[in-house]
Amino acid sequence: MKDLSRSARLASGLNTVVLMLIALSMVFPFVYIFAVSFSSLKDVIQSDLLLWPKEWVTDAYQYILSSDAFIRSFGVTVTITVIGTLVNILFTSTMAYGLSRPIRGQRVMLFLVVFTLLFNAGMIPTYMVVKATGLIDSLWSLILPIAINPFNLIVMRQFFLHIPEELHEAAIIDGANHLQIFSRIMLPLSKPAIAAFSLFYAVLHWNSYFHAILYINDPAKWPLQVVLRQIVIVDEPDAALGGAQRMLENPPPPETVQMAAILLATLPILLVYPFLQKYFVKGVMLGSVKE
Repeated sequence: MKDLSRSARLASGLNTVVLMLIALSMVFPFVYIFAVSFSSLKDVIQSDLLLWPKEWVTDAYQYILSSDAFIRSFGVTVTITVIGTLVNILFTSTMAYGLSRPIRGQRVMLFLVVFTLLFNAGMIPTYMVVKATGLIDSLWSLILPIAINPFNLIVMRQFFLHIPEELHEAAIIDGANHLQIFSRIMLPLSKPAIAAFSLFYAVLHWNSYFHAILYINDPAKWPLQVVLRQIVIVDEPDAALGGAQRMLENPPPPETVQMAAILLATLPILLVYPFLQKYFVKGVMLGSVKE
């Protein structure tokens, strides 16, 4: 027993060390980005590894927040995230509920859902469909093509299957139709799953930039991630932020502008997670295990 206890303690200590190293490796980029974004050009150049600002400077944030292009792209991303997540949850939950009921053709529809999970049309056919429907240069082109995720649909269907059938039968006896059963019984009982999938969809919309590059030609409709790409990867902060840098006598260095833009683009979605954390694990686990 002592040997087992000693080996168990050793395994627990090893797991703790490994998990701490993994946590540090994930936290380190945020610490570095935070430090550089608040540092001066002199400190950035002189320090090989900057983990804390030697001199607090907010020029990069003032420069970014004074840009109409950045504020506009932030608003576009918030709009896409909020409306897109509502559309995703509405379509996913209604179809998942329908497929959880014994209806004619259920196996065929489930097969088509799984088929789209394994195979997709590809970039060019999808672009042709978006163009044929007149969604080019419209924000709906960033929402409707990904209205339903097949994996999330299957998991939410499993969640509905876990709800006791007796509740459904009792509601039918009381004279409720399927819409009333779905809205008044199924949705309130599905808060954990809805919260978990809302977070999944919100992160998807917030981080989406490839579809915007394909479908959005007007820079005024670019979401935040496209502007962030122009600042960080293309290394054109002046062009991405509407040339506001030319109006400053001493513009902030591009390095601090890039890090400040990354932090501003990442922070809002990180702040959402704590409010959904209590539903997150429960929502995923209940829909992923079939009894």
